Amino acid sequence: MTKIKKQLLLVTFILAAIVPQTYAVRPFITDDGVVAGRRVMQWEGWAIFNKHGGEQWNLLSYGVTNWFEVAIGGVYGYDRSEFGRTKFSFSAPLIETKYLLCGYEARKRPGIAIALGTALPAGKGAFVPEGYGVYTFLAATYVFDEAEKFIIHGNVGVNYLNVEKKNLFIPYGGLGAQFKLYKGLHLVGETIYGDPYAPGSGLAYQVGFRYFISDLCQVDLEIGQGLTGKERMPFWIGFGARYVIDFNKKKNEKTSHHNLKAQRQRTMAHYGIL
Repeated sequence: MTKIKKQLLLVTFILAAIVPQTYAVRPFITDDGVVAGRRVMQWEGWAIFNKHGGEQWNLLSYGVTNWFEVAIGGVYGYDRSEFGRTKFSFSAPLIETKYLLCGYEARKRPGIAIALGTALPAGKGAFVPEGYGVYTFLAATYVFDEAEKFIIHGNVGVNYLNVEKKNLFIPYGGLGAQFKLYKGLHLVGETIYGDPYAPGSGLAYQVGFRYFISDLCQVDLEIGQGLTGKERMPFWIGFGARYVIDFNKKKNEKTSHHNLKAQRQRTMAHYGIL
């Protein structure tokens, strides 16, 4: 691949990751304990670059009910881990469902959700999973104040893979936090062990910034590096975006920065509190 083509590919990834009107979780790997909500559709896109190549993920999800959402996605990019050669790679589909077990209430109780998904071994190149499998994880979110200035997320789960007739169970865990610094600027950080979408990696960390340009416009930028593992993850840079379409939203109605307040109101209404 020529230098010009690589630069064009890099620009493509960047543009995909900073589209206007966004709301991002990825590249923050630790998921939150909330769901999108009924009749809410969202597109997430995030790009990650390291010395082995670059990848751009897309995930489209839809809230079937206030408690259940489904998502489908995939990844494409380039890889040069084999003999230094640059090769195009892609894999799809990734299918995920998420069910809200308990909605959060600030300073009182966490929001808890469970996810179940699979990434089929279809596509080309290094991004294709080694075999068939599924993953599941429990996600919890605790909000320390009504203004949502300090939020923590915790995940625990497992990947199951069937590779060359062998059954593999690969654990996953994550602990992340988001802290408001000034106006729309937030500091984010996490410690993770593995990734539901890419099993097999060891302990790693990731830190960065999240900026809310408006209620629906947000950009993320993080850096990270592996700490342990046989194949320790190299230093990477990642950024992501999400575009939200709320089919329930009335014209000129404002949406919460984190979409957590809206989720809490839906939960309270479900319990008959509102």
